[in-house]
Amino acid sequence: MHEFQKVSMIGLGYIGLPTAALIASRGMQVLGVDTKEEVVKTVAAGTIHISEPDLDGLVSKVVSSGALRTSTKPEPADVFMIAVPTPIDRDNRPDLSMVRAAVDSITDVLEPGNLVILESTSPIGTTEGIATQILERRPDLHVGANGKTNGNGQTNGHANSTINVAYCPERVLPGKILTELINNDRCIGGVTPACTRRAQRFYKSFVRGACVATTARAAELVKLTENAYRDANIAFANELSMICDRFDINVWEVIDLANRHPRVNVLRPGPGVGGHCIAVDPWFIIDSAPDLARVMRMSREVNLDKTQKIIEQAEALIEDHPYANVACCGLAFKANIDDLRESPAMEVARHLAAKYGSRIKIVEPNLRRPHPELAALGVEFMTIDEAIHCCEIAVLLVDHDEFKMVPLAERRHLDVIDTRGVWQDMPARA
Repeated sequence: MHEFQKVSMIGLGYIGLPTAALIASRGMQVLGVDTKEEVVKTVAAGTIHISEPDLDGLVSKVVSSGALRTSTKPEPADVFMIAVPTPIDRDNRPDLSMVRAAVDSITDVLEPGNLVILESTSPIGTTEGIATQILERRPDLHVGANGKTNGNGQTNGHANSTINVAYCPERVLPGKILTELINNDRCIGGVTPACTRRAQRFYKSFVRGACVATTARAAELVKLTENAYRDANIAFANELSMICDRFDINVWEVIDLANRHPRVNVLRPGPGVGGHCIAVDPWFIIDSAPDLARVMRMSREVNLDKTQKIIEQAEALIEDHPYANVACCGLAFKANIDDLRESPAMEVARHLAAKYGSRIKIVEPNLRRPHPELAALGVEFMTIDEAIHCCEIAVLLVDHDEFKMVPLAERRHLDVIDTRGVWQDMPARA
């Protein structure tokens, strides 16, 4: 009999739902749990509430076969996976309230032998905190090789009441989530070495990539490091773009020429940084070590400043054309997806819509329906063809494929602020 037969996934969002569906397709019985009844009903019907290639077919298949069920409450299982949001608050400090609530929701149904895995991006020490939270409510349980761990990582004998607690961060690209869930290497850290080994065995049942063992704290920092590194590199590109703008130099040309150096790879600038990872994760490290994370803090500030710079450029151009209609092209945080989380493009569009009202036209080809927040401001959602024909200004915020296909002849009349270098065949601000 397989060691892991029943899996409970707490959180059916961008990571939880694809992971649950993938595990269900590998022969395990999966219960998807979410506090939102609409999400639970949608998935139970074999449909999806997010946009991700091939996910709809997989969910439909595993729901139809009975391998994936949904509920608003957890049930007993062999493995409990937690994939809930970990946002930052107004002071840029980690908000772990949803993780704590998820742990509380499973504590009463935990049984000896269970494996609890946190996948949510979290500050250093969160996984150990989960173990403590469980033990405080369930003193009959213990965590470790043969039982409860002490401060030195050693264990005491409680073999018949042991559970395992581990951390394994997701590292997938929206638009390729199913492929990368299977093929990407995973970094797995347990509260004890025994917890690590148990989690490794579980992930190896559906992951082809390497399942690399480490400690829980190291795994937590690995995830944060990956995104803080990318944030710093994007900050360099965004800072360079603002320097080029001051001296009236084409930043795209500078980057292309600089990257001809065999050991230089400058990224391309944009309107800032968005998404649930890169725009958030560095703050977790900064909050943990504010006196040391100086480059990370500066990178965050540069990328936030870039968004404000684009807003100021757009306002200046619009003020010079007092009767012009303006197309805000793209709302998502990156190309060819519908995810608006922490999107700088959304921030720019929101600001311009609030200030200029119906003059602002929104183009986001990946949204199934107009975003209610912007629609409430009285702005109109259009296709790119409609926007080009009725607008005199375009603020290109996301490099969607639909925008790349618009030929120069159709957009020659536009005054353009191109934050992504999509329309380089005409002069553009970066």
